[in-house]
Amino acid sequence: MNVNLYGCRGKWIMVDLGMTFAGPDMPGVDLVLPDLAFIEERRADLLGVVLTHGHEDHIGAVPYLAADLGVPLYATPFTAGLVRRKLEEEGLHRDVPLHVVPLGGKLALGPFACRYVALTHSIPEGNALVIETPHGRIFHTGDWKLDDRPLIGDPVNEAELRAIGEAGVLAMVGDSTNVFNPEASGSESDVREGLMRLIAGRRAGRVVVTTFASNAMRIQTLGEVARATGRRLVLAGRSLERIVEVAREAGYLRDLPGLMPLDAAATARPETLLIASTGTQGEPQAALARMAEGTHPQIRLEPGDLVVYSSRQIPGNELAIGRVQNALAALGVEIVTDRQAHVHVSGHPGRPELEAMYAWIRPQVAVPVHGERRHMEEHARLARACGVPQAVVPVNGAVIRLAPGEAAIVGHVPAGRLVLDGEVILPADSTTMAMRRKLAWGGLIVVTLVYDRRGRLAGDVGVLARGVPVEDEEEAFLADCAEAAEEAARKVPLADRRRLEDEVKLAVRRVARKWTGKKPLTEVQILDLA
Repeated sequence: MNVNLYGCRGKWIMVDLGMTFAGPDMPGVDLVLPDLAFIEERRADLLGVVLTHGHEDHIGAVPYLAADLGVPLYATPFTAGLVRRKLEEEGLHRDVPLHVVPLGGKLALGPFACRYVALTHSIPEGNALVIETPHGRIFHTGDWKLDDRPLIGDPVNEAELRAIGEAGVLAMVGDSTNVFNPEASGSESDVREGLMRLIAGRRAGRVVVTTFASNAMRIQTLGEVARATGRRLVLAGRSLERIVEVAREAGYLRDLPGLMPLDAAATARPETLLIASTGTQGEPQAALARMAEGTHPQIRLEPGDLVVYSSRQIPGNELAIGRVQNALAALGVEIVTDRQAHVHVSGHPGRPELEAMYAWIRPQVAVPVHGERRHMEEHARLARACGVPQAVVPVNGAVIRLAPGEAAIVGHVPAGRLVLDGEVILPADSTTMAMRRKLAWGGLIVVTLVYDRRGRLAGDVGVLARGVPVEDEEEAFLADCAEAAEEAARKVPLADRRRLEDEVKLAVRRVARKWTGKKPLTEVQILDLA
């Protein structure tokens, strides 16, 4: 979830505006957005949002937050196409100005002059930014890798990068994701060869390849493999279809072989099909998960079919991916991942690529980003070993002075998280989310006390439990809760309602903790008989 702010002479530019997906600690939530409170308070001084490339962790928050910022967006053609569709889906395309910058293009925003520099990534038009300021030049890498044989776009222009370094670079703000990888990430052409070897040997059955929808290079690879192996390429997943549409509009994937519609694939001979599918991370509504469950409307997998995971497993998604793979195995489907065959390469730089970039750019300061703290600390060590005089490792909300003077963290600003809960955006640490977590982890107990006109308990205490692990002993558990609630209630007069509620809650929670070891969310209702 990437959002970067550069400030100079009281003005600001934002680089990227991404989102991430919610983990199991946020029940009911799909998307997590950055809290932009700091810059929203200074929106009069924000000049624009410059987008490096089209991955969701760099553009995904645009349709939810950009309108409130009230500034233009800038992106190269392919990224702009993806953003435009997002804005159209939310009815915001007339409210948020979107400026298309040509490849290698420039833009001037107050004291900042930005130039796009093409770098290879796992999506078309991965870009670095050269940001000129009165105090020096910043090289913001975005997400990148080195690929001498990309299937879309040109290889990284080493001469151009050396020229940037020779002109002088104050700071490089760079990708740390694969810093522990001792080898270069590898080429998409190598993946094509690996998939070709794997699929060419299959004479029967469907082949399903699940990959990140945004990886247009992989779609190009699959098109070439389909053509060479006598199969027809089928797209299963709306996000894959959208990527192909935008890529073709931007001039890519023009030689992709003719796609077979999903409806036609439903009745086609299995051995003629190569199906590109969404669902690499076990997403329950994605095409692959529905195929595994037997609920996909067109594709029914059978013994003898092959599913290839042409992707990496994102930490935190192991259980979801495992559930889908177990379901596939139960169908008799063969599964191949990057552990069994060369079917995926990362879009981020390994150590040799980082060392090459530092040799070309030669910054005075390294600012590692894109990774966990352990990645960024290791990246800082690598940068120093490459001769970079200074390295500053940030945390979320860190204010880093790059110039004038020595680079250092000089302050911190709020940098929280928001969640998209249905159609509502809330702070991740809101009361609603705290209660949602308590409900998910401990369950709910509702106690109802009924009082007559004289302020005395009338009738039995009512207790309702939901999600509390008592199962076959629920009746006895509820009786114990009711007894404890009644005993606590008789000690406190009805006039002191706040204390009455608190004492009953404590008494019932003690019973729940004794029975289950858990602390369910407990609510007390007090009803007065007129």
